[in-house]
Amino acid sequence: MVAGKQQSIGASPPDGGWGWVVVGCCFMVTVCTRAVTRCISIFFVEFQGHFGAEYSATAWIHSLVDCITMLCAPVGSLVGRRWSCRVAVMLGGVLSSLGLLLSSFSTSLELLYLTMGALTGLGFALCYTPAIALVGCYFQQRKALAYGIAMSGSGIGTFVLAPVLQLLIELYSWRGALLILSAVVANLCVCGALMRPIVVQEQTEGEESCGEVSSPDAELSIKPPKESEVILLPLTVPGEKPDPSPPKSRVSFSTTEYSFLLQPDFLGLAVSFLFLAGGCSLPFVYLVPYALSAGVSHQHAALLMSVLGVLDIVGNISFGWLTDRRCLKPHRLSCYILSVALEGLCCLFAPLLRSFRLLLPFAVLYGYFDGAYVALIPVVTSDVVGAKHLSLALGVVYFLHAIPYLISPPIGGLLVDITESYSGTFLLSGAALLASAFILSAVVGIRRCRRQMTIKHAPVPLSLSERSGSLNHLEPQMGGS
Repeated sequence: MVAGKQQSIGASPPDGGWGWVVVGCCFMVTVCTRAVTRCISIFFVEFQGHFGAEYSATAWIHSLVDCITMLCAPVGSLVGRRWSCRVAVMLGGVLSSLGLLLSSFSTSLELLYLTMGALTGLGFALCYTPAIALVGCYFQQRKALAYGIAMSGSGIGTFVLAPVLQLLIELYSWRGALLILSAVVANLCVCGALMRPIVVQEQTEGEESCGEVSSPDAELSIKPPKESEVILLPLTVPGEKPDPSPPKSRVSFSTTEYSFLLQPDFLGLAVSFLFLAGGCSLPFVYLVPYALSAGVSHQHAALLMSVLGVLDIVGNISFGWLTDRRCLKPHRLSCYILSVALEGLCCLFAPLLRSFRLLLPFAVLYGYFDGAYVALIPVVTSDVVGAKHLSLALGVVYFLHAIPYLISPPIGGLLVDITESYSGTFLLSGAALLASAFILSAVVGIRRCRRQMTIKHAPVPLSLSERSGSLNHLEPQMGGS
């Protein structure tokens, strides 16, 4: 092999083939994690009647599952990075299924906090991030479409599981329904077994194809630093012969796996995700209570949530397909910012909507834009940090969602108690989403200004005639000296 070059250890993403099996498995992972998390609230009435608890006490189960799933997302990334996505998903499937199985035999609400909240949440965390990251390894040209299909499992799963679980509770009680649900979640082990690891990294001299994003492909992209050794050699004075012996001291370092955390672009993206997570969950929690307070019937209020879930699916798939088109692919980050901003505007106008006919367009628009930006979160993160660091970066991204997911619903409820109205809750959600879009827009604007300033002040290379003229001008001075 030629010196200075490394052996190729992979190829470019196949953009199909077994990748579609991986997309299907990731789809089932989102069904068994995010959709199941949303449907846990169906058991709350049963828990209240059986344990004699209040709604606020049972609601902590949902908060714990959601928070621990996101809080432990870096653990899932680390397991997938150290061993494989297959190991992480299968281990997560065992833990989450075991958690639901033990919950079916629970004798107290505190025990449900441990089994359904902590254990199931940890299992979901091990599955969720590695499965999403593996999709990015199999796709490049159709990445947004692949993620749109994979992430639509959350909406489709909610739409299907909600009535099925309600029927199971009526037939077999909440214990039997949890027992069956644990068997369904155990299929995560099958999904993990089908997730074939792939290495899409090809290294040559001074070149690395994995994780790099061409400048037209993303408005906000960072070429991930290579793990290389930097050697500091002693300086030599002009005219002095360099010492042929090797230097006595060398200083070397290697970039760490989490080097992307120091990148300014990723820091701006992370701050925007904090505001995003603080605002996106509130409408899902308070849309039905707000509709009921506005005089909407229970059937129509439930229909609003169904419409929101269906349009969430449409947004996942259609927006992913649209942003993979040649005309929109260079502007995927702008499309993401636009979808978040429009979702925030929907929330700001929500307090003015006081009937089913007015709330129905809100559910349509909010559901569509929510599905749109959710499908683009892994894509935008990949464009920023590169495919090489995508798994670890997604772990950090979903970790940032944990605390806002935990505290934003209680804060929204506190606003309702203080103001005796849901207007403040929706205004808070809209302000947080708009702040997220504004922060990311500012980061993009700053990068563009810096790029233009760099190009403007860059020295213009001399032409061949100008160079020869400069040399002729210097010759008399050199000769005189």
